[in-house]
Amino acid sequence: MTQKSYAQIQKQIEALQKQADKLKAEEVAGVIARIKDAIAHYGLTAEQLGYGGTRGAKTKAQKLTDSKVAAYSDGAGNSWRGRGPRPQWLKAAIAAGRSLDEFTASGSSLPAATSKVKKKNEKNAIAKKRVATTYRDEAGNKWSGFGPRPRWLKEALEAGKTLEQLAG
Repeated sequence: MTQKSYAQIQKQIEALQKQADKLKAEEVAGVIARIKDAIAHYGLTAEQLGYGGTRGAKTKAQKLTDSKVAAYSDGAGNSWRGRGPRPQWLKAAIAAGRSLDEFTASGSSLPAATSKVKKKNEKNAIAKKRVATTYRDEAGNKWSGFGPRPRWLKEALEAGKTLEQLAG
């Protein structure tokens, strides 16, 4: 076997480096595409990703979020863009009987799709207000009022008890 010269090895290194650069560029393109999909899916902002944002310039995702989703705020510094799970402060306020409309930021217009979601959420809030009672029997069985009625409740109702008597 012949020994390679320094120049031959350098050419091999250059060829391998070009090959590595090409593979890296392909992999990076795939990673960037997946990251962009995740950012768009979750509506992430530069601040959420740990980047301070750019001086007044908005990213495409921020512009999309601003134009298609209403902001909700309680006036005490808490806010929610309407994407992802509702924050605890908003869940607590709705559970206490407040309406989602009360938190809509002024000047925000909702697109039709968001309006449908909003109406559905309002119907759910109304349904929750109607059945905010826990029902109990003497044996300590409980039912929250959601889901199918349990056997013990059906038997108690058949025996002549009323829901008002079991409310507690």
